[in-house]
Amino acid sequence: MEELFTYLLQFGYLDPQQRELIRARAKLRTIVKGAYFAEAGKIATSLGFVTDGVFRVCYYDKRGDSFTRYFVYENRLVVDISSFRDEIPSAEYIEAITDCRLLVFSKEDFTELSRLIPGWHDIFAKITSHVLENKLKFTSNMLVQDAQERYLNFLDHYPGLANRIPLTMLASYLGITPSSLSRIRKKIL
Repeated sequence: MEELFTYLLQFGYLDPQQRELIRARAKLRTIVKGAYFAEAGKIATSLGFVTDGVFRVCYYDKRGDSFTRYFVYENRLVVDISSFRDEIPSAEYIEAITDCRLLVFSKEDFTELSRLIPGWHDIFAKITSHVLENKLKFTSNMLVQDAQERYLNFLDHYPGLANRIPLTMLASYLGITPSSLSRIRKKIL
């Protein structure tokens, strides 16, 4: 729970009473490897804070091939924010690629916290803005980099994460084939 508070306090102030309100509404949840936290076509009803494990956000094409958009790991929020906020069906899947533990807030609890904690919406607006900025920077860099540079940049930005996710998912994220990624890995070792 302290990791959640450390994360939230980067974006706003929470007094001890407000932290207790949050603590009372957080539910510990385990999601096994291969299960979904959110699914395309369904409305996201929960927001989670990852305490252990790795998720991937992905979508599937008409042939059933999956494409990884990004990864979410410890001390990060996991949610399809548009689906959760606007109560619209999600366009993506959030899949556990390891066994995961999270602190989860239902939509009802989240709404209640926004009513009880002044600045709750501001904290999440800042988090959303921060996350989007980081994703845009990383994605923009990927557009002008060759495959090896993308992989090295990934290793730089996400130390240790490459060893925790399947090669096919990492290759999908980097926009290259698994065999190309294998060659790159061998070349730089």
